[in-house]
Amino acid sequence: MSTDPETTETAAEPAEPAAPAESAESAESEPADGSGGASAQLSEAEAELAAQRLERERIAQRKAARQGPVESGAKLSGTAADLLAAVRAVESGAKPVASAFSEPPPAPRRAAPEPVRPPQPVAPATPPAAAPVPDEEAVAAVRAVLAEGGAPAALAPGTAAGLGAGADGVLREDPWQLLRVTGVRPEQADGFARALLGAEAGPGDERRGRAVTVWLLEQAALAGHTALELPALLTALGRYAVPDPDAAVRDTLAEGEALVFQDALDQTGGAAPQPAEGGGSRSDGSGGGDGEDAQAEERPVRVLVGLERYALAEESLADGLGRLVNSVPKREGAVEAAGDWERAAEAAGRSAAELIRAVAGHGLVLHTGGEAARQEPAALLRAAAELGLRAWGATHGAGGRERLAAQVAGGGVPAGGGGVVTVADLLSGAEGGPGRDAEGAFALDLLVVLDAPQLDVETAALLVESMPDGARLVLSGDPGVLWSAGPGRVFADLLAARICPQIASRTPDPGPLGKLVSGIGIGELNQVAAPGKEVVIVPVRDAGEAVHRAVQLVADSVPRAIGVPAEETVVVTPGHGGAAGTRALNAALKERLNPGPGRFGGFDPGDRVVYVAGAAGRAVPGRVVGADAEGLRLECAGAPVVVPRERVEGAVRHGWALTAHQAVGARWEAVVVVLPGDAVSSLSRSWVYTAFGRAERHLSVVQGVEQALPRVVAGGAVKPRTTRLGVLLGVGGVR
Repeated sequence: MSTDPETTETAAEPAEPAAPAESAESAESEPADGSGGASAQLSEAEAELAAQRLERERIAQRKAARQGPVESGAKLSGTAADLLAAVRAVESGAKPVASAFSEPPPAPRRAAPEPVRPPQPVAPATPPAAAPVPDEEAVAAVRAVLAEGGAPAALAPGTAAGLGAGADGVLREDPWQLLRVTGVRPEQADGFARALLGAEAGPGDERRGRAVTVWLLEQAALAGHTALELPALLTALGRYAVPDPDAAVRDTLAEGEALVFQDALDQTGGAAPQPAEGGGSRSDGSGGGDGEDAQAEERPVRVLVGLERYALAEESLADGLGRLVNSVPKREGAVEAAGDWERAAEAAGRSAAELIRAVAGHGLVLHTGGEAARQEPAALLRAAAELGLRAWGATHGAGGRERLAAQVAGGGVPAGGGGVVTVADLLSGAEGGPGRDAEGAFALDLLVVLDAPQLDVETAALLVESMPDGARLVLSGDPGVLWSAGPGRVFADLLAARICPQIASRTPDPGPLGKLVSGIGIGELNQVAAPGKEVVIVPVRDAGEAVHRAVQLVADSVPRAIGVPAEETVVVTPGHGGAAGTRALNAALKERLNPGPGRFGGFDPGDRVVYVAGAAGRAVPGRVVGADAEGLRLECAGAPVVVPRERVEGAVRHGWALTAHQAVGARWEAVVVVLPGDAVSSLSRSWVYTAFGRAERHLSVVQGVEQALPRVVAGGAVKPRTTRLGVLLGVGGVR
């Protein structure tokens, strides 16, 4: 079989893809700012995060009335302590599971009435300033402490920013707080502590136990979990040489650095189904009820520990979803008679009619389908605009925004009633979006969010909390693609909960590529006829050959045989590291496509890059246009971006080769997927589905995995994630 697209046969024997570092557990989740350094100038990411922090504060205020705070320094008592003791009793065999947890069942969650939204200030058009960067004196003090402990001086800015005022004193008192700095591992923090404390620094130090517990929960969040089951957390603490894991968890809970929850289980071991507004309870005393059902008292529970930020986000999200499900869409200011919606459905045609009819009478609707199915939300937006609604669409990235905007405009209806933005721009209040009303809610009547599987719990909570009363929300996406880079599996949990209408598109993706990807979605790697060389398989023996062939395809074979220039071709590979990761591929592609000395932090004008804009895994494609005293100048989606020089190394990467998580939500005319032989262990069906599905016209698969690919495709779709949203919505929480 030839290795050139001009002569290579189409694939029925696709090479097995290499293991993706693309899941949230992979190297793709590397933080953007590896040094933890703080920017001397407000970046776009920091501005966005600052705006989101304001929204989270508003959410927290709404929760304060019913969730009592855990006082710092208080010793754990009551339910939380009893839960820990009960788990140990079950594990030791002293008590059966059904009787060990005899707490009364949680009170059922009330149906969400139309809430009275308290007045909120109008969100400013531009994001407020982020927290101030620590002054040079504070950074110098931290640098001195780091030097004493043998830690790199480069950690000083990030440590000073993360630990706040008096960071140097905090480190002297508790050296393990260094674990709060991105990229630091327990063994490194242990060495730092020994250098500062000497013999006093031991594995049983309660400060170390708390710090390692929080670090493990943060690592779990990077892997997509919003909480960890208590036995799993205790086991992990044991692996990191914490001599008394129970005590470490108790201390962490007592200091308010984590929360513990109990969720009722059914007899099969899964989370017990409950009413749509039902849910698990906080075991710190804030969420329990006076349940009197004797049978419920005998049901076992699972105990989970999580960081407050994700617990708060999941609970806020569940409350907000309940509000949308139970609210009646308002009909003020728009011609929204049932007959008008029906006429709009008939005019839209069969593929979109069902979606329009569902949206007519419901505050929350889910829509699933592949790339071709995106026409259906576009038809909905056009129909809503004709009815006089302020209808807005939001996508994961700039590429998706452009495609959706073109589809909406293609129907011939002026976009005066709304528009299309990215989710990030929607939340930050960027110019061109719907803005917010006097109560702080989005100024819209209908919001259609595409690429919904990419919503992590915090982003989803901010979106739902910002929906005005009586508005409609449609979440649309392809359930086969990779989940969000951030923690949670919001779209999958909602699909499983079945609390609202779900419309499954019957519009298939066309052509050989559509047939190939559709088969992968159901676990079948089919041989497809590709008369126009839409699919080409390129076998390779090792990673070095894979890099060589990928460069040859992008720079020569695909432009010559397929007619797609290198500028419209992207390489997708499982991870950043390794002999065929994004770093190695980008170095080779730069040398071939845009050679230069890399005067600006390794970059030259004309380089294709991705700017990791702060949120977990969100990579914005762009191109280098220059550099000056302010920083590296990029053009991203037609807009100028300046990345401060101290952030360039951590936030900007070359972008000819991407990971699948970086590529999700975008499409290119041609895609070269690289699957080195050592990547099989990290592959999943969803990774292959996502990577192969990025191609519009041509897909080349450079593969060294031999016959492993069909087994990967036939196997499980995704790695499981532990979340609580499903339980809060009435279904299980581990998949």
